[in-house]
Amino acid sequence: MSEARGAGLAFDRSARPYPRHTLQVQRFGVTMTESASQERLLLEAKGITKRFPGVLALSGVSLGIRPGEVHALMGENGAGKSTLMKIIGGIYQPDGGELLLNGDPYTPKGPADAQSKGVSLIHQELNLVPDLTVAQNIFLGREPMGAGKALLSEDKAVKKATELLHRIGVTFDARTLVRDLPVASQQMVEIAKAISFDSQLLVMDEPTAALTDREVDALFALIRDFVSPTTAVIYISHRMEELMQISDRITVFRDGRFVQELATEQTSRDEIVRLMVGRKITAYDRPEKTRDAQAAPTLEVRHVTNAMVKDASFSVYPGEILGFGGLAGAGRTELARAIIGADPKSSGEIIVEGKSVTIRRPSDAVDAGIAYLSEDRKQYGLVLDKTINDNVALASLKNFTDRIGLIKDGSIAKTAKNYIDALSIKTPSAMQQVKNLSGGNQQKVVIAKWLARDSKVLIFDEPTRGIDVGAKQEIYTLLDQLVQEGHCVVVISSELEELIRVSDRILVMCNGTITGELSHKEATQERIMELATTFRK
Repeated sequence: MSEARGAGLAFDRSARPYPRHTLQVQRFGVTMTESASQERLLLEAKGITKRFPGVLALSGVSLGIRPGEVHALMGENGAGKSTLMKIIGGIYQPDGGELLLNGDPYTPKGPADAQSKGVSLIHQELNLVPDLTVAQNIFLGREPMGAGKALLSEDKAVKKATELLHRIGVTFDARTLVRDLPVASQQMVEIAKAISFDSQLLVMDEPTAALTDREVDALFALIRDFVSPTTAVIYISHRMEELMQISDRITVFRDGRFVQELATEQTSRDEIVRLMVGRKITAYDRPEKTRDAQAAPTLEVRHVTNAMVKDASFSVYPGEILGFGGLAGAGRTELARAIIGADPKSSGEIIVEGKSVTIRRPSDAVDAGIAYLSEDRKQYGLVLDKTINDNVALASLKNFTDRIGLIKDGSIAKTAKNYIDALSIKTPSAMQQVKNLSGGNQQKVVIAKWLARDSKVLIFDEPTRGIDVGAKQEIYTLLDQLVQEGHCVVVISSELEELIRVSDRILVMCNGTITGELSHKEATQERIMELATTFRK
């Protein structure tokens, strides 16, 4: 059984093939120790500035990446991390400053140009073609040719893709259409695609957000194999325990500016958090609550069954946060999708406030007072080309129209402004297009959309995925505020610490079945993992 992510990953720094203090570097025919070559940089960013409409995303940022290291980049959402990585990966062009690769000017004109120069970027947001196979996605634009080099060779592509997938520890068929894969497997395709290039520098932006613990372990093994005296990795993640285990150095950004560079072994989690947010984060103190014994459940799910879920029954009460735990593929998301009508169910009953409701499609669930916040905000949660105002009103447009059907823009703007303030969404205005926000701020807009609907039941699927440590505290507080106002909340989370922190009760699933229930006092990471690996037919 793999360890729970919150319990720490088994990464042994001493197991690296390149001991940090004895690294030998061959340069111009002269062998130097690491101490003599520390100033030799694989990549150097000098005074990088980038502006977007109404936003100074980067202000004179500098960064140096040494060969033979894993360099972590940290900061709150909107700090500029992903913007800098997209400049390094050729997606954005800087408005000022310069980049050097191996000491030479580096001015990538696009992602393909960056890849040709040895720089590959693994995006936080998936960047795949859903209707192509895994192999076709990995080799898109550089497909292997058959005999005579006249036709593409699908067999060669599948063979090479299969080898790459095995290298990163996954075994799904390379002929599978990407749209048929779960999010975690699609992320592994992105990783396989990036390493398929002959890269000197691998840039990983939140690569483990959707991965299981076993897949994280495989990824870390891949990183250890990849890093050498001529290669390096830039690693961005909000998962502090990962960064402390895999990185050699950490650079902290705040509000688009460089704050400090730290040696990982000489710093602490508290110091990094303080530098990220510019203040001390107060530990989240979850209030103890007792349920009214006479209270009727707001939501009852009875014997829901489909291809992935087996006879699932549970109740959620007003003023309660019910957590769902389990490993990837356990059926948590599939159960939520069956409840809201996104996936068909072969049997089962949904009861809201004592009344049985018929839910055949997501709009029926919304009408019944059930809101679902998907783990894939880009595909299911947002209209990226629309403004924050538009997205906040998306699920409750009827509430913002007058008797003759005209939209009340002023009312929408006021509501959006309230949620921008309440959720600390970093944006120059509510008229900003959502695609221009950082991933964490996009997630907050999705939450605002469902809060504006004022639903009775709120199902949050991985609500803090891709969200920084400071914003997580705000969302945890917000969840408690929601239940204090009478809503009932369901939280699906892969973060065991988070699940224990926010939940009044926790249901654990394995193989599509609910295998146990834990009260807040009973819940431990070990107990959750025991139930998450309890296979029941």
